[in-house]
Amino acid sequence: ATRGVGGGDTISKMPDVEESVPPKDLGDSEDRSCKPETSGPPHEDKSGPEDPPPFLSVTGLTKTVNEVSKLSNKIGMNCDYYMEEKVLPPSSLEGKVKETVHNAFWDHLKEQLSATPPDFSCALELLKEIKEILLSLLLPRQNRLRTEIEEALDTDLLKQEAEHGALKVLYLSKYVLNMMALLCAPVRDEAVQKLENITDPVWLLRGIFQVLGLMKMDMVNYTIQSLQPHLQEHSIQYERAKFQELLNKQPSLLNHTTKWLTQAAADLTMSPLTCPDTSDSSSLAGPSPNEATNNSEPLSPTMVLCQGFLNLLLWDPENEEFPETLLMDRTRLQELKSQLHQLTIMASVLLVASSFSGSVLFGSPQFVDKLKRITKSLLEDFHSRPEEAILTVSEQVSQEIHQSLKNMGLVALSSDNTASLMGQLQNIAKKENCVHSVIDQRIRLFLKCCLVLGVQRSLLDLPGGLTLIEAELAELGQKFVNLTHHNQQVFGPYYTEILETLISPAQALETKVESV
Repeated sequence: ATRGVGGGDTISKMPDVEESVPPKDLGDSEDRSCKPETSGPPHEDKSGPEDPPPFLSVTGLTKTVNEVSKLSNKIGMNCDYYMEEKVLPPSSLEGKVKETVHNAFWDHLKEQLSATPPDFSCALELLKEIKEILLSLLLPRQNRLRTEIEEALDTDLLKQEAEHGALKVLYLSKYVLNMMALLCAPVRDEAVQKLENITDPVWLLRGIFQVLGLMKMDMVNYTIQSLQPHLQEHSIQYERAKFQELLNKQPSLLNHTTKWLTQAAADLTMSPLTCPDTSDSSSLAGPSPNEATNNSEPLSPTMVLCQGFLNLLLWDPENEEFPETLLMDRTRLQELKSQLHQLTIMASVLLVASSFSGSVLFGSPQFVDKLKRITKSLLEDFHSRPEEAILTVSEQVSQEIHQSLKNMGLVALSSDNTASLMGQLQNIAKKENCVHSVIDQRIRLFLKCCLVLGVQRSLLDLPGGLTLIEAELAELGQKFVNLTHHNQQVFGPYYTEILETLISPAQALETKVESV
């Protein structure tokens, strides 16, 4: 967690993150008016459910969702889980209130230090809190640094110096900076170095608290990463135990799960989507409903479960017969479904646009990225205003292609081509549109391959039309794999028992022989 004392490199590799934790409680007995905040309130993770859906009470799982540690569940599902201090938008009411309160505090500190004689009451509280934060950043084995900090920021000694008007705030702040430079992860070096040029004690202390807040997050993330295997195992065992308790009281609790897997087996038998590595089928989109015939291949428990997970991305939100074993993941699955739909439209837009602009424009990664940003931004309102959103997309994309061709000295789109391009782009939003339909099926095939082969192997053989959204597909695929993998680890024994009733012993034996 620290450079020079171990763990700093681990933290520095962590990407930007979307979570925060409450600030450390430094004691309610102290005067809160002399304590600035170093981190914000908990920031909800939009990628997961925080409140149980209303239908949970119908199935009797409210107690489970309320009692299961949500943090442990998220960490167990995502080995790259990390947290971040919440940054409030300056224009938001909460952001304005926080800024006003903080400014008032630092103005008050400046008045105290500028008084004759100076008043060090708030400065003492700040130094006391800084000391506690620095100590919290140390690893258990760092006894020498612990002793040094205790002596340099000894509360009683600082209080005596303040009473005699001899408290050297700027000197102590410089000492704190040196200690921060020693303890921080490399990613924070630049922020600490900037503070070294500040000579005003108030602004320096303000900057110190901001950077210390980031360093606390680094330590939290280092701790989470270190404990991740233990938290993952805890989450699996805990969720399974709580579910079993409810199952003992309510034997019918797996009815919807059984129905879900039964439907998946039927779907797989009639019209299976297969990965390129597991089938010699030349059709990436799979057979059409009219071509579907009974499949003579033996059913595999793994493939049935994969098909079941894929079916969840088509689930009608109004259908309350959701598998009981996936209720905690329902919100996440709905968000993955939304991302899948957005990627379907984005890939369709790029595919149609490329047919009008040729290889010159689409040979430029910058141009492709710009079209993707435009499309993604304009699709944010798609669910509430689909027709308006897709119309705006078609207008903006057409205009961008037209202008880029002119800028490169190429032949710009004619009025007829522009009208044709806009018309085709607007039709993309319709599910019956052939481009939309094929891209949607190909993305679902990719997701199925991710479950069977893994994300990286699946990316090596992307179906046509998906290469331009490879990075977005990798992110979606990894989220889907993480969710399903964790769910299988928790509820695997229940799935095995159900699947044994759906797959005949002969089929199971044949599948086992083929896999050897």
